[in-house]
Amino acid sequence: MNLCDYDTIRELLGRHGFHFSKSMGQNFLIDPQVPADIAAASRADASCGVLEIGPGIGPLTAELARRAGKVVSVELDKSLLPVLAETMAPYPNVEIVPGDAMKLDLTALAAEKFQSLTPIVCANLPYNITTPVLTKLVETPCFRTITVLIQKEVAQRLSAPPGSSQGGSFSLFLQYHMETELLFDVPREKFLPAPKVTSAVLRCVRRDRPAVEVADEDFFFRCVRGAFLLRRKTLANSLAAALPGYSRETVQEAIRSCGLSPDVRGERLTLEDFAKLSAALAETGK
Repeated sequence: MNLCDYDTIRELLGRHGFHFSKSMGQNFLIDPQVPADIAAASRADASCGVLEIGPGIGPLTAELARRAGKVVSVELDKSLLPVLAETMAPYPNVEIVPGDAMKLDLTALAAEKFQSLTPIVCANLPYNITTPVLTKLVETPCFRTITVLIQKEVAQRLSAPPGSSQGGSFSLFLQYHMETELLFDVPREKFLPAPKVTSAVLRCVRRDRPAVEVADEDFFFRCVRGAFLLRRKTLANSLAAALPGYSRETVQEAIRSCGLSPDVRGERLTLEDFAKLSAALAETGK
């Protein structure tokens, strides 16, 4: 069964009485080359256990099953479960797990389902859950790589070099833990229904250790998030507003001690800059 053929999809979904849900961000691929390319980009092989989130009717799932030792696909939409039971029947190494990936213990799931396999992630993520899902995946250290199809604009931000105007606090969070690479675009006409924007594939590889060394990770990320609280304001104004107990003058002094311009904006700082600045502020606050 060609799971990317328009007529096949229509017949399959009609037979099961399925209707697309805008709230779940459902957009199914209709070009077989795209799931093949995404699966290849994940570098899944027989030694890997692949977690997929939101398999839809399973075109990417099938491509992953041809490569990986096992594929576990988490599907929230109960109306897709009978569809997947049919489309995934030829693949004994695929297991469909009903549920919400945001509510599952992914560490326990990977330990149970993958055992001796190396856990990785590959998924066509709904646009509306990209940030929370990626956050949870990054905070689940067993996953060595994360390869996702997401909105192109988001993928560009997440792979932007630290210190560029495209980045943000989440970009820095991701790049603190992972090496990121924007691989290729997927035009809107490759989906049913077609989204309003272009998509892109982002691959993230977990670092052996964080990109920078910090004494207090929680405070480091408070500073990172605070730097973007008032994005159009200077770093000093934004951090003074974000960090109770730190006056604008105290923040300015810490900024100067790190060799940064007093009117610099948070978007211009690298991870190394934030590591120095958070250390300077922590010392001031003692």
